[in-house]
Amino acid sequence: MSSPEFRAIRNVVLLVLVLAVGVLGFSSLYTLDETEQAVIAQFGELGDAVTEPGLHVKVPFIQDVRRVEKRLLAWDGTANQILTEGQERIHVDTTARWRIKDPRQYLETLGDEASAQGRLDGIIDSAVRDYISGVELEEIVRSTDWEPMEEDLLPVAGEADQVESTGAEEEAAMTRQRDLKKEVEMGRGKIMDEIEKAAAETLNASGLGIELVDVRLKRINFIDDVRQNVFDRMISERERVAERYTSEGNAESEQIRGEVEKQLNEIRSEAERKAQEIRAEAEAEAAQIYAEAYGQDAEFYGFYRTLQSYSESLHSDVTLFIGPDSDYFRYLRKIEPDEVSPPRQASPETDSGDAQVGQK
Repeated sequence: MSSPEFRAIRNVVLLVLVLAVGVLGFSSLYTLDETEQAVIAQFGELGDAVTEPGLHVKVPFIQDVRRVEKRLLAWDGTANQILTEGQERIHVDTTARWRIKDPRQYLETLGDEASAQGRLDGIIDSAVRDYISGVELEEIVRSTDWEPMEEDLLPVAGEADQVESTGAEEEAAMTRQRDLKKEVEMGRGKIMDEIEKAAAETLNASGLGIELVDVRLKRINFIDDVRQNVFDRMISERERVAERYTSEGNAESEQIRGEVEKQLNEIRSEAERKAQEIRAEAEAEAAQIYAEAYGQDAEFYGFYRTLQSYSESLHSDVTLFIGPDSDYFRYLRKIEPDEVSPPRQASPETDSGDAQVGQK
């Protein structure tokens, strides 16, 4: 039979078979990437887990692939109010990382990520509350290798009877010093390790198919009622340290100023001494020059000095009362040549002493 009708039917059948084979082949293959793992379910029953990435085969229309995360997942709890062993009420905010260790057990017990997060809330919060309530606040906020700063251990007001202070301030300051010097037995790192260990044991015993990787204390704060008091105490302590530094700086500044002033006085004294020596040498040299000039021509020297005296004493605001026989103006009087007598051996200043000077 090679009629056209037969060939058309045959082509249709072949096409249907090819499509059926393609559908069956596509339904029997699935892929997983590096971030996924899966469990094969058959008629609602969970089978083996598939954790290797790549192409895999399943029975089409009978088996179903349920995919879950293979990567680390984050858990972020709510901040809980916890009372420490020292009766300090604080808010503790915790975070953790976890992964799905057994996909089949995870799907059987939890089913989805929201259920897993809910179970972690109870397990981790319980472990955090148990350990935080059994230790002092210093153990939570410090590490074992922490050392206080030097200024924090210095004597405080009233402790060494150096500064007057109220009894309450002294007691608070000394208590702070004792707390700073107290050795830390566990420290924050070890406490987090213990919380992680306790939560992991509880989680493994629950058979949930998940694994806790780590637990960290993200933030620790005082409650609002006491936070401001703590801040005020911290501010006062920092101000005390700042005042000590300021006092030391002022004392050192005064010492430096004293040294500088001492050096300046020494420099001024030495400069004044040298100036006086130079002035004395100059005056001596000037006197020697005057003496030499006077010895060379006494008459001319007397005339020159008299003219200098005129220029200094004769001006519009001066009235002179001079006797008729005064020699002050002897160089201004008209004298005949034959009447010139030998000049007196005296300076013009001596001659001008005969004149009486008065202000108008």
